[in-house]
Amino acid sequence: MRLQGKSIIVTGATSGIGAAIAKCIVGEGGEVLVHGINRSEGESVVAALGKNARLFIADLMDESAPKSIVAAALKEFGKIDGIVNNAAVIERSNLEAISTKSFDAAIEVNVKAPLFLIQAAMAELKKTKGAVLNIGSVNVYAGESTLLAYSISKGAMMTMTRNLANAQGVNGVRINQINPGWVLTEREERDQITKGLEPGWHKRLDRSAIPFGAMTTPEELALAAIYWLGDESRPFTGSVVELEQFSIIGRNPEKL
Repeated sequence: MRLQGKSIIVTGATSGIGAAIAKCIVGEGGEVLVHGINRSEGESVVAALGKNARLFIADLMDESAPKSIVAAALKEFGKIDGIVNNAAVIERSNLEAISTKSFDAAIEVNVKAPLFLIQAAMAELKKTKGAVLNIGSVNVYAGESTLLAYSISKGAMMTMTRNLANAQGVNGVRINQINPGWVLTEREERDQITKGLEPGWHKRLDRSAIPFGAMTTPEELALAAIYWLGDESRPFTGSVVELEQFSIIGRNPEKL
């Protein structure tokens, strides 16, 4: 029960990694505000989690969303002990295909919304000596050629994490980031099929791509994320940790 008595906001929590983190929070004794834009998915998640979960629907493209999310969490729980900035726009594009509209959407949701959600909640986080966990991506270091806007936005999030951690440590607020690698979410499974792979593609991957023989699941990632929300990770802040079974730095798969 590492999060007993803690109240935490998770954005983009109606499916995938966010839903798995919300489930872990409740399993560790915490309360969670499940944020998302898909009401039917959100209602299913909250119903499964029980009395310690609440749903709040808001579009992060709306500038009023951060303050609305904070107000909803305070209304439901009376305090805020943590935030997980998980929601993200992931649209495939390269230099030739990128548009100002798609780039703006990536920045709005992946960088601007997390920044102003932290700003809106900071007074409360100072009271609780709370924690922020930003969900980045291994794409922060360069990124896939077809994930140009997404990679740029996650790189900006990493700089934001370290900057705010440096500024807010004196207030007792910790701000860290994890960078997941390839995770088998519902969206990833659908996207790869849309790109032309056969259903069940993830079961046929070579070990040069997935060294441990199976893709990482949202549930496995969520278990790792819980550490950064609880008191056992105090006083560490400004940390950026890669959570990936494929070691992307200095690894040559051809030599396996």
